[in-house]
Amino acid sequence: MSYTFQWRPVLRSLPEMLWGASVTLEIAIMAMSVGTALAILLALAKRSNLKILSRLAGVWIEVARNTPALFQIYWIYFGLGSLGIGIEPYSALVFGITFNNAGYLAETFRGGFSAVPEAQIRAARSLGMGATQTLWNIVLPQMLRVTFPALTNQMVWSILMTSLGAVVGLTSDLTGVTQQLNVVTYRTFEYFFVSACLYYVISKTCTIFARLLAWRLFRY
Repeated sequence: MSYTFQWRPVLRSLPEMLWGASVTLEIAIMAMSVGTALAILLALAKRSNLKILSRLAGVWIEVARNTPALFQIYWIYFGLGSLGIGIEPYSALVFGITFNNAGYLAETFRGGFSAVPEAQIRAARSLGMGATQTLWNIVLPQMLRVTFPALTNQMVWSILMTSLGAVVGLTSDLTGVTQQLNVVTYRTFEYFFVSACLYYVISKTCTIFARLLAWRLFRY
């Protein structure tokens, strides 16, 4: 069976696909930003002497790390819907990726916190710094330096996870736009090939940007 490639429809649709790519990047940045903040709180809670905080953080981390991200998005979109809480596909995807990011990064950050020497923390406290000042000025900068490569990997993973929005009916991201165009033209290979290339370019650009940022922030 022969197949004739037709790239002209894809080129005409490229502006729509680029718009979808911008939505994909927007979702990933939102989920990564909130997920990183939550992950720091979860890591601190996991290290806390308060058992209730440590156990609650542990439940979040265990669920996020040991269940498929697809199921987590399903739980948010269909689970809340079954309770009468309507949620848009866009929001469900952001919340799902955020939940997953927070769980994965929390364990990474917990290891990063452990890598900061206790002697530095004691020295900061002896100089009159409070717990918050010590965390903000001494612990967090060093923890982020240790965990920055993992943060970069998680950002790339977040970009790729946005494609799961298709399962809850999201049509504005890159995968959603690609599917809509494919339904109209039936040029499956061409559209998804270009879409894969766009995902690659976005991910590679983020990786290069992260390396430059790491060089700028952590070169000393």
